[in-house]
Amino acid sequence: MDPTPFFERDLDADAEEYIESWALEYPGDSRFRIIVHLGEMPNEDPVPIVATGIHNYFNYKAVLAKRHVRTLLVEGRTALLIGLTFLALCTLVADVLAAFEGHTLMKVLKESLIIGGWVAMWRPMQIFLYEWWPLVRRQRIYRRLGHALVHVTQGTPPS
Repeated sequence: MDPTPFFERDLDADAEEYIESWALEYPGDSRFRIIVHLGEMPNEDPVPIVATGIHNYFNYKAVLAKRHVRTLLVEGRTALLIGLTFLALCTLVADVLAAFEGHTLMKVLKESLIIGGWVAMWRPMQIFLYEWWPLVRRQRIYRRLGHALVHVTQGTPPS
């Protein structure tokens, strides 16, 4: 059970989706200002509660994104170790089978081992070439949203 108050770690799903999709259109080093439009202003100033809620939520998302990147990179290193080991074994067995080059079945088996070894490298290459950097970008955006200027105003937003 989460010991922190509700407003410190959660945001309305629609608001979160809107803010994230809007923020992801900008470069990772952008500074943000969030304007919240309320139909009716409460008696006390809502800015501290709204700003704290938004900041805490996106700071928490930044921590989760950082953890996800770290976990992904550990998975990538493990996959790289497994892939290289498997590729080495496949290459060794393929070299042994090279002695039987006269047999068509052995040629097919040798080539299959080489292909299989390189296919084992697919996942580490995918992680290290493509998967980590969009997560780092999201983490930067979340960090920036965690420090965004928050304003609260009464009325409906302009269309």
